[in-house]
Amino acid sequence: MSKRLTPFEKRRQRVRVALRRKAGGRPRLSIHRSGRHIYAQVIDDKAGTTVAAASTLDTDYKGNSGANVSAAADVGKRVAERAVKAGVKQVVFDRGAFLFHGRVKALADAARDGGLEF
Repeated sequence: MSKRLTPFEKRRQRVRVALRRKAGGRPRLSIHRSGRHIYAQVIDDKAGTTVAAASTLDTDYKGNSGANVSAAADVGKRVAERAVKAGVKQVVFDRGAFLFHGRVKALADAARDGGLEF
């Protein structure tokens, strides 16, 4: 029996397929946001490994809430630092099924300021 996909899952698949087509072998900066936290990781799809990751659940995160724009900017800055330290400068931004505004945009802008190119 086939599984029916929710509109959110369909949108995620559509965005991810388009990204893989035009990625050109670059790693992808994949994000996930929940109601309480935001997560970001740089994934090398060819090797199947995570190069760098950061979230509001990290022990070095100093904020009191993980569900605001400043927390997302902090996560974006930290994931960019870790990716550059691992030798990754160019990535493709995978927003998943999330719209590009608010916390997602803040994370992307901070990652760009931190040294990632996309």
